[in-house]
Amino acid sequence: MPFTRITVREGWSEFELQTLSDTLHEVLVAEFSVPPHDRFQVIDVLPVQRLIYDTHYLSGGRSERYVLLHIVAGKARTTEQKRLTYQRLSERLQRQLNLNPDDLMIIIQQTHAEDWSFSGGKMFELEMIPSDLK
Repeated sequence: MPFTRITVREGWSEFELQTLSDTLHEVLVAEFSVPPHDRFQVIDVLPVQRLIYDTHYLSGGRSERYVLLHIVAGKARTTEQKRLTYQRLSERLQRQLNLNPDDLMIIIQQTHAEDWSFSGGKMFELEMIPSDLK
């Protein structure tokens, strides 16, 4: 179950934010082995002075439409799954939102099962997942 924090500056429309969220989820399902119903996202829309970034660090140049995706994943993914996730997100967001690929930054952070509690104060264990959801 990944949890993603989507961070952008003010100026994005509700339609654009929904498209960003939906596209992210579709790519995670297709490339990152996420079940279709497994969707946990937070969208932070920040004032200009609250989202500070280097406009050129390892990029051709970032604009005001910079998007930061911080994906916290509870199970390991292969290097190839990560590579395809990065590529597909960049391609689809460019096509659907005209987002310049230089404006997209993605961080994947790996955690362990015991780092999660989904509810009831219980530490997550793989056996908790119903077999039809694995």
